[in-house]
Amino acid sequence: MRYRQTQLASRGTTRHRRVMWSWRILGLISFAFGAIGLFLPIWPTTVFWIVAALAFARSNPAWAEWIYARPKIGPPIRTFVETGALSHAGKAAALGGMGLSAAVIGFAFWKRPVPLSIALSILGFGALFVMTRPRAPSDS
Repeated sequence: MRYRQTQLASRGTTRHRRVMWSWRILGLISFAFGAIGLFLPIWPTTVFWIVAALAFARSNPAWAEWIYARPKIGPPIRTFVETGALSHAGKAAALGGMGLSAAVIGFAFWKRPVPLSIALSILGFGALFVMTRPRAPSDS
């Protein structure tokens, strides 16, 4: 009986470790993708670092705090992760980027209606999500 209890407890610990490492790997991949945006202006940094902060909050909170400590990008990420709110400037930048993406996609796929409609639908849902976020408290 004791062996069975030990075996079940061990399984729970192993599962917890796998989940923790899955979050950590997702965070590392997201952080790396976000870091590309520091050098490539058209690549989004904030979106990937939000995912990284959320993943690190579940696997290694010290790494999430490191992201929050970045001077320009950390406070908005912390605000979004903790409250779901976006600043006015953040919303404007996100919607502007989506508008630019829509223009490029429209130009690239104007003769292919299926990929065009799929891409524009995804951008439309993204824009709707951004517009429905509450305003950050420091923005009021």
